[in-house]
Amino acid sequence: MPPSAGGPIPDRDTYRTIAAAGVHEIEVRRSRFLCALAPVDSAEAAREVIAERRRAEPAARHHCHAFVLDPDGRTQRSSDDGEPAGTAGTPMLEVLRRRELTDTVAVVSRHFGGVLLGAGGLIRAYGQAVADAIDAIGTVERRLLCLLLVSVDYGRAGRVEGELHASKYRVIGTHYDDAARFEIGVRPDQVPDFRAWLADLTGGTAAVSETGRYWV
Repeated sequence: MPPSAGGPIPDRDTYRTIAAAGVHEIEVRRSRFLCALAPVDSAEAAREVIAERRRAEPAARHHCHAFVLDPDGRTQRSSDDGEPAGTAGTPMLEVLRRRELTDTVAVVSRHFGGVLLGAGGLIRAYGQAVADAIDAIGTVERRLLCLLLVSVDYGRAGRVEGELHASKYRVIGTHYDDAARFEIGVRPDQVPDFRAWLADLTGGTAAVSETGRYWV
């Protein structure tokens, strides 16, 4: 994700989300359940995925959904879309929460197969559809990094650039104008160590400022 300078600082520095957009299908007593999963970063993006799935599966009787947003999972929504209350959206949301996923939307499109599943059967089927899709598509951990701007004089620039690229820190960008400037991504808990490392490397001559935070 891009840098987000000036925004609120999240309550945690890691979170887990779905690895990529994808669709996985299961069949339960002749009903087809197609679960679409996608990484999203807003309610608007989640609703776009839901709308796209309605267009993609116009013959499906129901398009139930659940999504969780924000690094701490504070935003949670679900819908049964005409299924009996609590039999679709809620179990879908529970799977996302149990797997500790956020910034993720799940949409299950159901093609009715002629056999009534009952409330318990629907709860199990919708939950299984999401769980199996997560297993098939996979997840990824995102980590919060501080974006630090390092400025050094040209006499030290070559060595500093080489040491930065050889270090455990992430070099985001390099700029040469009135001084050599490097944008570095550093885990929040490693910022003090980075500052000490850089001061030792440059004899305390480097200037360091935090310009934002972003997720990778």
